[in-house]
Amino acid sequence: MILAIVQGVGEFLPISSSGHVVIVGALLAGDNPEAFDIAEINVVLHVGSLFAIIVFYAQRIRQVLSEDRRVLLLILIATLPGVAAGLLIKAFASGIMESPMLAGAMLLVTGSILIWIGRQEKGERLYQSLTVRQALLIGLSQALAILPGISRSGSTISMGMRLGLAPAQSATFSFLMAIPIIAGGGAYELALMFRNHEPGGTPISYLVIGGAVSFFVGLVALGWLLRWLQRGRFQLFAWWCIPVGLAVLIWQTLGG
Repeated sequence: MILAIVQGVGEFLPISSSGHVVIVGALLAGDNPEAFDIAEINVVLHVGSLFAIIVFYAQRIRQVLSEDRRVLLLILIATLPGVAAGLLIKAFASGIMESPMLAGAMLLVTGSILIWIGRQEKGERLYQSLTVRQALLIGLSQALAILPGISRSGSTISMGMRLGLAPAQSATFSFLMAIPIIAGGGAYELALMFRNHEPGGTPISYLVIGGAVSFFVGLVALGWLLRWLQRGRFQLFAWWCIPVGLAVLIWQTLGG
């Protein structure tokens, strides 16, 4: 339940859900890192967040599918870097995805990104006006956010705003482009999870409850995010990310 709430809030607010799930999971596990499968839990909680995006942006999704079909191409292009980065990490460095030390360091990066975008002038462009090159740039920022501690929403919304999108428009494109990468990765990981799930692992009923909690908390967090964007307070989340990142680095350096 704790991890589901962390995921539901962190997926949409620019504080990195994966980073916080790794950090909180390590704290909950204490001296027993085998207490639960954090990777398995992370997958299910992300699926809950995916359904929150689909419900929240249902009208926009229908519009893209029926009227703004060029946006589908932009979303596809923006998704490709994340797919490539995910496959590379899965093949060569999957262990780093559960590192609290890395999550703490990358939270400092997220905080720096948020401070940087807070100093930029706010644009007024619609996401439909993005070029292929600009969609690719946003996609590259999403690929970077595969690392725990780099906020996917923070990096992609910041890049969109840097390219001149209005804050709410940048958020909309960010979450529309999250759908295929979370859905694809989630479907693959869920298939592996159910195939390899051990009797002593996390009970399926707990995973289902966690996904549901992540969904409902995510709906609320999405509303919060849009209000903070409209009020020009997006960068204030930096003052959460930086202290937490520093605290985690000190904790890990001193031996946990």
